[in-house]
Amino acid sequence: EVQLVESGGGLVQPGGSLRLSCVVSGVIFSNYGMSWVRQPPGEGLEWISTINNDGRHTYYADSVKGRFTISRDNAKNTLYLQMNSLKTEDTAIYYCAKDRLFKCSGSVCYGESGAVNSWAQGTQVTVSS
Repeated sequence: EVQLVESGGGLVQPGGSLRLSCVVSGVIFSNYGMSWVRQPPGEGLEWISTINNDGRHTYYADSVKGRFTISRDNAKNTLYLQMNSLKTEDTAIYYCAKDRLFKCSGSVCYGESGAVNSWAQGTQVTVSS
């Protein structure tokens, strides 16, 4: 059974940076594309970034393009999200997912393997002065 553990969130001022991590176990990490999604307070899930299994191809939502960078270390079974130039609207719970996801609606996200509607505990990012 796959296990995903996100970490690295916190409180940061606008313009600041954070790096999120997601440690994956229970599967051969290097076989899978991975994604980050987020849920702002009172809103549904938003897809923000996807990376393929070998890290060569990355995809970003317009809302984070140029500010966020997704990466992975297959030797460490870990997915990362480097977040720079943070804005108050980036405040959300951030979740990682084992799939190449490309869109979300409500509490469900969709990718190559179908719908994903189960999430780990996530990590809270709060951007505030």
